[in-house]
Amino acid sequence: MHRFFIPRPYAENMMIDGIDARHIYTVLKMKPGEKVQIVSDDGVTALAEITETAPGQTLVKCLEVIAESHEPAVKITLAQGLVKGEKMDFIIQKAVELGVSRIVPLAMEHSVVRYDGEKAAKKCQRWQKIAESAAKQSKRDIIPQIAEVAAIDKLMAECDCTTKIIAYECEDRQGLKQVLQSNLKTDSILIIIGPEGGISEAELDKARSGGAVPVSLGRRILRAETAGLTALSAVLYEFDELGG
Repeated sequence: MHRFFIPRPYAENMMIDGIDARHIYTVLKMKPGEKVQIVSDDGVTALAEITETAPGQTLVKCLEVIAESHEPAVKITLAQGLVKGEKMDFIIQKAVELGVSRIVPLAMEHSVVRYDGEKAAKKCQRWQKIAESAAKQSKRDIIPQIAEVAAIDKLMAECDCTTKIIAYECEDRQGLKQVLQSNLKTDSILIIIGPEGGISEAELDKARSGGAVPVSLGRRILRAETAGLTALSAVLYEFDELGG
């Protein structure tokens, strides 16, 4: 069943407009009487019935609130070093499908790509649209936020996660599993992943100063677009968020 996010508080009768309304009318060709799921901006998920469709708006009547949550109990922020090409699009899409709460694109010393000013803002707008599409497809109850591009010192100054982890390829004393099992009562986790060129010593020191613990992701070196998704999956597994 199709799910749509409506940027308004929950009400018995609601309107879907903009791109979603055009998609319902011209692509899905849905008719009055068909059912959809809606998520209001105050976090209510409901089963709804279409009562009227037009190219610019779809009206729905909410039938029942869906109490079951699709969100992980632990809130995960993925701070991902900027990567080139379409890799960042892929990371954002898959991280949202897995259950990330927030993604912070990191401008790092060894990043191949650089986004400043207007270009960075346009990229973030594009990534937010990718996050919204992935949230709809994976039946999320929220659209994860894509933050503005930031440096690691700003990230550490503003992040209030109770557990902070930085994946570092030279770390050989403690692995991700060990750190997670020592923090199973935490309610929020920051995962920092470097770009293709890796994390510099200065950035590692800034992360440590901000409370981040360096961890190994195993004996094999993972690509930048693999490391974050691997760490995210491991966190969800340790917190019993992958079913079973």
